[in-house]
Amino acid sequence: MSRVKNGDRASINTVSVHIVTYNSAVDIEACLEAVLGQTYPLHEIVVVDNASQDETGTILQRYSDQVRIQWNAENTGFAPAHNQAIRSCSSKYFLVLNPDVVLHPDYVRCLIEALKESGPRIGSATGKLLARENPKLIDSTGLVMKKARRAFDRGAGTQEEQWAKQEEVFGVSGAAALYATNMARQISVEGEFFDEQFFAYKEDVDVAWRARLFGWSALYCPNAIAYHERGWKSGTRAKQSLRVRRFSYINRYRMIYKNDQWRYILRHLPSLLLYELLSFPYFLLREPQVLSGWSDFWRDLRTLKKKRSFIQNQKSKDWAEVYTFFQ
Repeated sequence: MSRVKNGDRASINTVSVHIVTYNSAVDIEACLEAVLGQTYPLHEIVVVDNASQDETGTILQRYSDQVRIQWNAENTGFAPAHNQAIRSCSSKYFLVLNPDVVLHPDYVRCLIEALKESGPRIGSATGKLLARENPKLIDSTGLVMKKARRAFDRGAGTQEEQWAKQEEVFGVSGAAALYATNMARQISVEGEFFDEQFFAYKEDVDVAWRARLFGWSALYCPNAIAYHERGWKSGTRAKQSLRVRRFSYINRYRMIYKNDQWRYILRHLPSLLLYELLSFPYFLLREPQVLSGWSDFWRDLRTLKKKRSFIQNQKSKDWAEVYTFFQ
């Protein structure tokens, strides 16, 4: 269903919003109200519910005349569910949105205006994501990639006034990310924008890295404001399910296998080895079951090889330019 209004139906910069819910009853109403209150006309709002067991479905039904809802019979994961929404839409841009994010009314408008003023190879954009529990602090202003192949939310925990400059970033957080559909189509591997082997966690980092390899850039726009209630906060790791922790751990290695280049692995070897020497004993002693994620890695190696081959063969950006973003 279309929400384009006020004579903007002919606009070429159509935007759809995609939200994946799973037991999101606490957050989804505030999220949807903020989406419905956007000053930029939206082409469509799609919610994919991953078999929620709480009151999420009841809340969503109240919005069924304004939102297109896709009901999944099981929890397929963040990546497959978002791919499901992407495949069903035809807008020029799509906003991947977590249900625990509340957008400022001008969030989409600010991103689109920033993209109009930027080059044609900007494939993704994000705004200034603030912590809902303390809006003076940054949740994310994009992604930072370290030489140890660990990604972090840029500026997380710092004062928000420090991040007033619009600039290019390595990539954007999947919490509230605007992507260009033509970029998504070009970098998709076997029809998957988000790698569905990832299920959840680091799929946005993987997309950012792959987009870089294909010659696309990402933009941070400080005028676009949103508020994020982060699900995985400091000190709450033990509350995460073993399955989620396994995905978070092993997806880093899947990402490295598909996207990295041996020359730069060797160049950054001190940082990589230091992290491995510190992290492996921790997992071995404190969370040994997380290491069972390697069984999934080796089981899926043939598929990973095919994905790596496609990505490496389609790469259009010079390696040196890609790795300038690794800190």
